[in-house]
Amino acid sequence: MSAEKKQNPLRCAALALAFMCWGGAALAQTAKTPPVIENYNIGDAYVRALANDPHRKSMWVGTSVGALEIDMASQSVKNTFTRKDGLANEYVFAVGVGSDAKVWFGTNAGGVSTYDKDGTWKTYFPMHGLADYWVYSFAFDKAGGVWIGTWDGANYVEPKSLAFKTYKSELINIWVYGMDIDPQGRTWFGTEGGVSMYDGKVWKSWTHKDGLGAQNVAELPRSANTGLGTRTREDLMVTAGAKESYNPNYVFASSWDLSGRGVWFGTWGGGASLFDGKSTWKSFSTLDGLAGNIVYSIVQDKDGGVWFGTNHGASYYDGKAFVNYTQADGLLGDNIYAMAIDPQGAVWLGTKGGVSRLVQRKK
Repeated sequence: MSAEKKQNPLRCAALALAFMCWGGAALAQTAKTPPVIENYNIGDAYVRALANDPHRKSMWVGTSVGALEIDMASQSVKNTFTRKDGLANEYVFAVGVGSDAKVWFGTNAGGVSTYDKDGTWKTYFPMHGLADYWVYSFAFDKAGGVWIGTWDGANYVEPKSLAFKTYKSELINIWVYGMDIDPQGRTWFGTEGGVSMYDGKVWKSWTHKDGLGAQNVAELPRSANTGLGTRTREDLMVTAGAKESYNPNYVFASSWDLSGRGVWFGTWGGGASLFDGKSTWKSFSTLDGLAGNIVYSIVQDKDGGVWFGTNHGASYYDGKAFVNYTQADGLLGDNIYAMAIDPQGAVWLGTKGGVSRLVQRKK
């Protein structure tokens, strides 16, 4: 692939480790849309979370060595945060921005830290009501309440009192990853054992037997990984030996479809599944054009197109067909752990080593 490289003006940021540097090159693409890929390198670290912040006009980048706040106007690093600045732990797995402009950081073994609009930090541990020290997702309801997904159940944080309520037995599995809230106010939980939904009164759950995850047509080896006994892991091992594995009840990501088609789930080996919220499931795998069958992240653009971050690159689905982008097209890596869309419509893709930003060329 031929590409014209140019230096990006973004300045370097320390994040407590000298090798961390926010900077990179833009790769001009002509064969696919979007045609421009800008890569921002951060060294030998993982980007696990991305969140657009409309209040600060920023993009938050959660990494395995701290958090970056990127100014959307200048594309430069506005702030860097590590443990010494207020984070409970440098390994950030989730970032969420509330309607009150408070930023929530979920960490690996460090609990939850919040960053208020006045620059105040606060950290929550199980002693404060948090379900677990390992935190992997956030969802915000219309009342200002916060749902927190952990490795030992889910919390709901009351908007005014900030009181924590924990749900465990209600969930199909206590290891909670992706969450989202639909227009009806129902909260969807993607877990290591299937999907649960809470409408404020009643809990319901679904598994692969109900339609979650595509069939194992490729005959991938089944994974016995349930999360139990693996709290020391720093990477998500999705292989069995040297091969990709299959565990369709294991859900990494959940996202309500803005076009009203239902709710999307990204699975381990079972591709992406769309549930209409009632009874009908439809799954998409590499046989349908999806880049990879392990789907870590899902985000939707303003035009209704859905982006999937997989173990073999990023896929864009317009409702009819998939267009895929991989490292061969200029991405920093093929394992896309996190995604976000900025106000200009550019898609940010988090992987090991940094962020790739896919930019639509103006017509």
